[in-house]
Amino acid sequence: MSERTRQLLARVKELKAWRNAVVLAHNYQIEEVQDAADYIGDSFGLSRIAAETKADVVVLCGVHFMAEGAALLAPDKIVLLPEPLAGCPMADMVTAEALREKRKQHPGATVVTYVNSSAAVKAESDICVTSANAVKVVNSLDCEEILFVPDKNLANYVAKHTNKKVIAWEGYCLVHHRVSSDDVHKAREAHPDAVLVVHPECRPEVVAASDYALSTSGILQFAGETKHRKLIIGTEMGIMYRLRKENPDKVFYLLSQGLVCPNMKYTTLGKIVQALETLQPRITVPDNVRDGARRALLRMLEIA
Repeated sequence: MSERTRQLLARVKELKAWRNAVVLAHNYQIEEVQDAADYIGDSFGLSRIAAETKADVVVLCGVHFMAEGAALLAPDKIVLLPEPLAGCPMADMVTAEALREKRKQHPGATVVTYVNSSAAVKAESDICVTSANAVKVVNSLDCEEILFVPDKNLANYVAKHTNKKVIAWEGYCLVHHRVSSDDVHKAREAHPDAVLVVHPECRPEVVAASDYALSTSGILQFAGETKHRKLIIGTEMGIMYRLRKENPDKVFYLLSQGLVCPNMKYTTLGKIVQALETLQPRITVPDNVRDGARRALLRMLEIA
């Protein structure tokens, strides 16, 4: 660790005490940002921590929809996103207006929206899901038809685990979607004694070729509990730091070198310091969106 990094970490600690702030970092963040965090987790898990913490200020080190999620569940707190340009291309593949039009084409369908979406889209939805609870939530719904937004790969995964008709929105995660069957073949060939664990945002053929398909929190839990000593990991590379840190007795291989989300790498220690000093950029959710989006999230929590 460089002297500059040490100084910035010390400054973050000092500012957290001054502001009564908590730093939350997604599993895909760069190493020093994870080191600065009070909590590391998946997107919705961080929103729940934001709601439960007694801190006045929440610094969300992730992307825009995650900060919105924290603001929805913790409306009384100041929620900061250190890098305002950190967005999610998949979340941008659906808008509230487009979803309203799609609902007209399928008036009998229940709209199930992945939490990796904007607050405006959540507000147009019946219920939200995470990658960890999507199957459970969908199977609990009293309906025959599901309009699943926005990830078609997660929709495909859910469709294979339910008797309901699933209509998939044509969105996808640029990072997970670029992984191919050829990547799987090469990884298996290079590490024949390793178990392959992928995120269900991957293409259907990649999920089918894996040993396990799990959310980020599921991957972390599996890695800690499994007796397998070698694991090939098929999700964004940032998770490798935490996996290796928490499981020093195991070996982890990244499925593909293409598993990098640039948006998740925009946040730096310097930007966290600046956010805490200025209390900007602050993320809020408009009044005309908040109630609907919050309702969709809370309905999910009632089930899962």
